[in-house]
Amino acid sequence: MSGPKALRAVIEGRVQGVWFRAWTCEQAVARGLDGWVRNRADGTVEALFAGPAEAVDDMIALCREGPPAARVTSVTTEPAEDPGAAGFRQMPTV
Repeated sequence: MSGPKALRAVIEGRVQGVWFRAWTCEQAVARGLDGWVRNRADGTVEALFAGPAEAVDDMIALCREGPPAARVTSVTTEPAEDPGAAGFRQMPTV
């Protein structure tokens, strides 16, 4: 088993209005991750993923593709603070 990991990701491309946030929630919950996802006013999607390192890495890899209607051009990540065992949810746009 891998240890815990938390990453903040910013996903760019055609990622708003294409079901990206709901898809991200489904995928993250299926992997037992904690964190959140939200749209940003600049047209990107931002997410925080926390959990076993392998599951977090898998989620980042999935975000590079996104749901069928999305066209991801870039995913940047940085280490983040683990939000604690809070589940995974959509948050309001910032």
